[in-house]
Amino acid sequence: MPRTARAIPPPLELRCLNALWRLGEANVQAVREWLAPQKPLAYTTVMTMLDRLTRKRILARRKVGRSFVYSPLVSRDEIRLVAVRELADELFEGRMEDLLAFLGGGAPHAAATQPAPAGEGEPQPLDAALL
Repeated sequence: MPRTARAIPPPLELRCLNALWRLGEANVQAVREWLAPQKPLAYTTVMTMLDRLTRKRILARRKVGRSFVYSPLVSRDEIRLVAVRELADELFEGRMEDLLAFLGGGAPHAAATQPAPAGEGEPQPLDAALL
């Protein structure tokens, strides 16, 4: 089964993007230092993540001296919106109202109208022949 690209960056790329949202713009070393307390990474790993985000047009980069300086092209809220839309599409059949009901502690419409799959809900008595 072929894999399709997701609109949401994978976790490590997202960590680098979070660093740049905080820093505004930075070179690889500054992003690496910002990430170090939570997740120490090699310089080349951070450089690869920033390069991938640049190719995806999520970051911009410009040459300053001998290194590149990276800055975000998308806002945190834009990524959040895409993530929430993907969550609703994948787990709630695209119904945002069901997602909101779930988050609010209520039962989503689809779950309330569909019977529970066998084996869920009330415990079933064991068959005596299996014992």
